[in-house]
Amino acid sequence: MPASLRQLQIFRAVARDLSYTRAAEALNLTQPAVFTQVRQLEDQLGSPLIERIGKRLFLTEAGEVVLASAREVLAELDRMEMRLAELGGMVRGRLRLSIVSTAKYHVPALLGEFCRRHPGIAVALTVGNRQDLLARFAANEDDLYILGAVPAELGAESRRFADNPLVLIAAPDHPLAGQRGISAADLVAHPFVMRESGSGTRIAAEGFFADAGVVPPVRMEMGANEAIKQAVMAGLGLSVLSRGTCLLELEHGHLVELDATGFPLHRHWHVAWPTGKRLSAGAEAFLGILTG
Repeated sequence: MPASLRQLQIFRAVARDLSYTRAAEALNLTQPAVFTQVRQLEDQLGSPLIERIGKRLFLTEAGEVVLASAREVLAELDRMEMRLAELGGMVRGRLRLSIVSTAKYHVPALLGEFCRRHPGIAVALTVGNRQDLLARFAANEDDLYILGAVPAELGAESRRFADNPLVLIAAPDHPLAGQRGISAADLVAHPFVMRESGSGTRIAAEGFFADAGVVPPVRMEMGANEAIKQAVMAGLGLSVLSRGTCLLELEHGHLVELDATGFPLHRHWHVAWPTGKRLSAGAEAFLGILTG
């Protein structure tokens, strides 16, 4: 008996987080029901797909093959449903969108406009750090990906759709607040609170200081913009963040933007997708919102 679409959906959910429990929660099923469906799929295909080593689950080589095929089959099913809806004069389906955490201050307004124009399209939004997004991109988990710089080796088609200036921020009572033409040498006399290594913001900031021939003293690393803003307001150091991330705090005077030579750093938002990927009707419609 061939694998059913439902079995492929369940196996994909288990493989995504390598967890029967999380898959059951996502699918509104019991954990035993999910386990049984995966076991039946293994029996039908004649190969173990998941193995347990200690307390962790891992995909077998056969599991990797089945997961890749399951993604293709289920994505094609989604495209078929959307094309049939288009024939009836409607745009329906799903839009799977993955964005870096900094973009969460910019994208919701665009999604609001998208949903008003296309109420028949359900949106699944995943927010993570840059490494999370690149991993999802490599696994072709989503329709579109929004990030800052697109790595050349990613194998992506992309379009630039908005400015994303990175600014230097400080507490209002910081010694550099109110000064003009602050140099990189002046900046590195003060501690910094930075995003984690590998984040787009951190990469851009490190590039600026490397070009200036100096190294900023990093007092703390944090993986969340909100935590960084609170740390800067508490006087723990300077930071480099997207202006959109801290716009409200700047407007209300809880933070100040320093007048430093070379800032703001001029960056842009990009929307990307794997080269050669056939975009769904929902993805095409959202691209129209971004770039229209």
